[in-house]
Amino acid sequence: GGGSVIDAAVVAQLFGRSARRDELGRLTPREREVLGLMAEGLSNAGIAERLVVSLGAVEKHIANVFTKLDLEREERAHRRVLAVLTYLGGRP
Repeated sequence: GGGSVIDAAVVAQLFGRSARRDELGRLTPREREVLGLMAEGLSNAGIAERLVVSLGAVEKHIANVFTKLDLEREERAHRRVLAVLTYLGGRP
């Protein structure tokens, strides 16, 4: 009757992407930069060296990333991996 049908999986993907963009939008440019370096596989010390900042500054940025991406400390979850997956668009 004049309506359109869209596959539920497509809708879920679209909403998922939008939610990830919203999550990443909460990060400051420096936090996104740190997260990008995490995605490249750099350690905290490697990130500090690359950005010419202290290790403590990197740790603070990473803590902020975890908080803003709602990645609470859990025994079974590795927050660093989940943050990178969010950055790469693979986290639901």
